[in-house]
Amino acid sequence: MLLRISSLLICVTLLIGSSSHAQFGSRPSPDLLNSDQPQPLPMDQAFPFYVAIESPTRLNVSWTIAEGHYLYRHQFAFAIKQSAETDPIPVDFSLPDGLAKSDQFFGDIEAYYDGVTVSVPVPDNPGEEAILVIEYQGCADWGFCYPPQIAEYPLLP
Repeated sequence: MLLRISSLLICVTLLIGSSSHAQFGSRPSPDLLNSDQPQPLPMDQAFPFYVAIESPTRLNVSWTIAEGHYLYRHQFAFAIKQSAETDPIPVDFSLPDGLAKSDQFFGDIEAYYDGVTVSVPVPDNPGEEAILVIEYQGCADWGFCYPPQIAEYPLLP
């Protein structure tokens, strides 16, 4: 929980910006709008993912990671909810090794570039309203960190 809160604070700080002279409610100068600083990709372009059935009791969640972007290994979490109203129950999952990286926000970490597939077990007989909860976070190499993401995927169509 503390790690998720610190991740959120880092992202909020980055979204607010590093300029200490910016005033709340002020308009950016035209020079800032035409700068050469990269612009963040939309989340669905930076880290698109899909869910595939590996077996009746296992799913694969696969990300295709945009060039110059990476996902944090330590920010993955998966859980099952029996319905939208129930609390999520964490599930074990297996991840491949990532690449060692010194990250400006978390220090020494493992990161995934290009893509990663996570194998996630599911109950033998999930209820009709069962949901897979998927949590992840990533950044762009140029210094933009996306907020932690939570996606829900229905287990039965």
